Amino acid sequence: MCLKRQYVAGLIGSLGALCLGMVMGWSGPAEMLIAKGKGYSFVPTSDEFGWIASLMTLGAASTCLPVGYMAGVLGRKMVMIAILIPLMLGWLLITAATHVLMVQLGRYVTGASVGVYCVLVQIYCTEISEVKNRGVMGSFYQLWLTIGILISYTVGAYVPLFIFNIFSTVVPLVYFLLFIWMPETPAYYVQKGKTDKAEKALHWLRGKDADISADIQAISIEIKKEKVNIRKAMGRKTTLKGLGISITLMALQQFIGINAIAFYSTSIFEEAKTGIPSEVCTIILGIVGCIAVAPAIMFIDRCGRRIFLFVAAAVMCVMHFLMGAYFHWLRDKNVGWMPILAICIFVFAFSMGFGYLPWLIMAEIFAEDVKPLCAAICGTLNWIFGFTVTKLFPICLSVAGPAITFWIFAANCRIKGASTIRLMI
Repeated sequence: MCLKRQYVAGLIGSLGALCLGMVMGWSGPAEMLIAKGKGYSFVPTSDEFGWIASLMTLGAASTCLPVGYMAGVLGRKMVMIAILIPLMLGWLLITAATHVLMVQLGRYVTGASVGVYCVLVQIYCTEISEVKNRGVMGSFYQLWLTIGILISYTVGAYVPLFIFNIFSTVVPLVYFLLFIWMPETPAYYVQKGKTDKAEKALHWLRGKDADISADIQAISIEIKKEKVNIRKAMGRKTTLKGLGISITLMALQQFIGINAIAFYSTSIFEEAKTGIPSEVCTIILGIVGCIAVAPAIMFIDRCGRRIFLFVAAAVMCVMHFLMGAYFHWLRDKNVGWMPILAICIFVFAFSMGFGYLPWLIMAEIFAEDVKPLCAAICGTLNWIFGFTVTKLFPICLSVAGPAITFWIFAANCRIKGASTIRLMI
């Protein structure tokens, strides 16, 4: 069977994660520019910027449930394309803002738009791929996410905020022009009784001479086997166990502090006094995140999901402890390289494991009839967890200090990481 077109469709479909990464990475470089009065005619207070950063996650949480339903009704591809309209409108609000409320509203709208991609990109890639290359296809999400963050860090560091915002507005249009040519998932077509369209999509993905009868039959059997009342479907033991695993993974992904680092990276490096410009440190961080996806792509289907999660949790725990130790004992000891190294290793480990595996596992473990709803529930909770961390992070820094804050993240890696591995056994 031909894998080339599957990879093309997966890479282009996953560009939604690029849009998500750019929204997530925006607040890092924008924070310093806005604080210095270089972004707008107004300067937000620290609390107002905290809302600017965190409202993106709250917006994402608000749309996962309805979009999960819409994806089951209208199709994965249709929803992924339609959501680009409010995304561009949100960026235009941020670009033309004359008051802090406009920026906050723009962040909420962009978050509400791109948040759905964390759910739909993995579902789309899972449903167009063969089992043997599903891990590779799932890693495209993290690849584009880290590239999106890197683009925001780099562009935001070297161009005026207005140009940065305009550039961010144009990227979704490029995504639309590419993705419009890709097929809908065969599973969606079979669910809707459109077998002819499912066959056409499979021939496009597998090759025109490929024998797709087994694929159609497998999808049909899966859908008929699980086709029961939604309440009964949600009450199945397999569904409840899947929800337990997925929600635990989502909680761990957020409570280890990745969004705090992604959203406040520039100010973290400023506070650490590394001796290197914070903008450069942030760009290095983005590059490391991109590089880390390579070993994940090469080894995820060989080594399995659990070992990646276990190793990543252990490494991240150690790096958070070292960050706490630096801020508590070593900040004045001429070891400015230490926080850069620790955060880079943390991001490397995260990108290899917890960056995309929670979403990939979520897309793999649920039956077709409950997948959109369960994915929406998990996505909503993930972004609620993310909002909590993003909003509380600057408060914890000011009240408890950076050392205690990073040690809390280390404890989360240790406790929640162990519970997650046990749950998956």
